[in-house]
Amino acid sequence: MTLRDDLRDAETARLRDRIAKLEKINAVLIERAETSLDGRADAFSLFQTTIGLERRVRRRTDELTHALRRLEQLNEELVEARDRAERADRSKTRFLAQAGHDLLQPLAAARLASAALAEMQAESDGRRLSAQVERALASIEGLLKTILDISRLDAGVMVPRIGAVALAPLMEDLATEFAPTAERRGLRFDVVPSSAHVATDPLMLERILRNLVGNALRYTESGRVLVGVRRREAMVRIDVIDTGPGIPDDRHEAIFEEFHREQRRVPDGEVALGLGLSIVRRLAEVLGHRITVESEPGRGSRFSVELAMVEADVAAAAQIVVGTRPTGDLAGTLIAVVDNDPAVREATVELVGRWGCATIAAAAADEAIEQAAALGRRPDLLLVDYHLDEGTGLDALEAMTAVWGDGIPAIVVTADHGREIEERLAANGLELMRKPVRPAELRALVAHMLARGINGGASERSSVR
Repeated sequence: MTLRDDLRDAETARLRDRIAKLEKINAVLIERAETSLDGRADAFSLFQTTIGLERRVRRRTDELTHALRRLEQLNEELVEARDRAERADRSKTRFLAQAGHDLLQPLAAARLASAALAEMQAESDGRRLSAQVERALASIEGLLKTILDISRLDAGVMVPRIGAVALAPLMEDLATEFAPTAERRGLRFDVVPSSAHVATDPLMLERILRNLVGNALRYTESGRVLVGVRRREAMVRIDVIDTGPGIPDDRHEAIFEEFHREQRRVPDGEVALGLGLSIVRRLAEVLGHRITVESEPGRGSRFSVELAMVEADVAAAAQIVVGTRPTGDLAGTLIAVVDNDPAVREATVELVGRWGCATIAAAAADEAIEQAAALGRRPDLLLVDYHLDEGTGLDALEAMTAVWGDGIPAIVVTADHGREIEERLAANGLELMRKPVRPAELRALVAHMLARGINGGASERSSVR
């Protein structure tokens, strides 16, 4: 081997080494390039995916925004509709709560005229028809008063005035009021006297018990209705028990719902709208009294009212609830009837005329004073409506008292059941009767006041406006 060969072999080896190195470098570069391309491909794919997702998110966001705007619009419409409904309901409630006087006024005239007509009947057929008319008017009165009471409760204008109330006169009133109904239906009706005193509003409690007793008599076809009082430690429970058809357990709540009527025959053609027990529950809730029901189908029911018992002076407590008053001979009595409603005035004159009374009938105090001057005699009793065309009954009484003096008993009649009038009359020491006036109660009160010669607080009227 020559030197040239050696040099050629060395150069060949060197070239082979360089080629090997270049191949390695090339392999590394290719690998890096491929890796770089793959990464760029993934990034591009991710970029495309992100853009697609962003478009979908934007589309869904636009749809959601549109749905939210529509929901807001619907909510605004619902709020507006609710406000309109509430305003209409409040308007209706206020109307009924404030329109009691105008609604009861024609009914007052009808009941007075009916009572006068009944006393004129000599034949049995006439008396029977008069009794039917009277019962129908009484049913209408009860339903109308219940509707007005519900409206006053909803309007918040019927606020309880809690005090110490003697149950004895209230029990006597229930016995007197419902005895004729029980007798007509052939039922035994017992009211057990009680000397207990309770903390309640007397007018509201009376309304609760009247509704419970009225329901018991209405649906009991035979047997007995009993009203009794039980003392249990610091509580008093007033029970109204009947031997009627009873109420299944699953109906105990339903009977207190408005317009709920059991599928039973109601005697005497009475109209029952199913409001009696509804107003019982509403009044009891306002007073904080508990109402319970125990009943067995086929055997009868017991409705109970639980009240807190209080210790009170009997005489002071009895003044809160007016008890039954005695009747008397009214012949020759001169009664001044002051009422701006001609129908009520005429019916009242006719009714008291049937009792043997003479009357002065006027729309205002000055007319009554002129008529009395023409007769040359001052009235023995004043029967005055509270709402007159000019001023109130208190204004009329003050004007008549200025002429006739303070010694004439006075009764103020009103169809307004608000507390304000009641308190004003009580502050003046005046007797109050609410329309529609029950003729028997009016006669008893007139006889009672004439027998006692009650002044009626006339000397204090000028100081109270």
